[in-house]
Amino acid sequence: MIYLVGDIGNTLTKISLFNDNFKIIKSYGIETYKLKKNNYINTFFKKILNKKLNSIFLFSSVVPDVYKNISSFLKKKKFNVKEIKDLNIKSLISIKIDNFHQLGSDRIANSIGSFNKYKKNCLVIDFGTATTFDIIKSPGIYVGGVIAPGVKLSIINLNKNTSMLPIIELKSKPKVYGKNTKDALNAGFLWGYQGLINNIIKKISNNRKINYKIVLTGGYAKLFKKYVNYKSNIDEDITIKGIIQIYKKLLI
Repeated sequence: MIYLVGDIGNTLTKISLFNDNFKIIKSYGIETYKLKKNNYINTFFKKILNKKLNSIFLFSSVVPDVYKNISSFLKKKKFNVKEIKDLNIKSLISIKIDNFHQLGSDRIANSIGSFNKYKKNCLVIDFGTATTFDIIKSPGIYVGGVIAPGVKLSIINLNKNTSMLPIIELKSKPKVYGKNTKDALNAGFLWGYQGLINNIIKKISNNRKINYKIVLTGGYAKLFKKYVNYKSNIDEDITIKGIIQIYKKLLI
């Protein structure tokens, strides 16, 4: 049997198929804004849907209108569509924050995926539309996190709100400062986010003198890994792995 799960993010959506061994066998990525159009949803899912799929689909979503469009389309195709917050998530991870409803589904999936994999205190850093830091303590307690501006979004916003600063493709360059505008911007974002990332890790680690397994994911994970002053692992599928774990425990 083949199963389908998906993560609907502000910028990107990932749809993944996994097998009875709970291993990812195929993933599809798409820019989320395209899925606001019903005709594109039909085109995108046409190549995925087939008779071998289990009828229950599970998603994490931080974009309600896109999830609503996808859900409506798939339900018309006779699939049972669920969002992870529809399930008894708190049976898998204890969530110790002020308001559960304000916690993004992707961050819940990241937390479950990382703790299930490493079985120890984890700090997940997700370089998405926002740069998020999520803290999971043994024996599986989500205690909170940090939300910082996303790298790409910051680059775009700087361009939109200035007359002469261009959008750049951030590159890993060893220059401390630039002698032209693009290199100066690259240095600012590279060293600025290096400082932000390491300072937040230090603050979180020193808060209760706890060592964390640091997991990097999202678009800029590979670029920033060598600038993180702490041992870390990249896992580009940690969100999907968390959704698969939720599916395994609560839907099978």
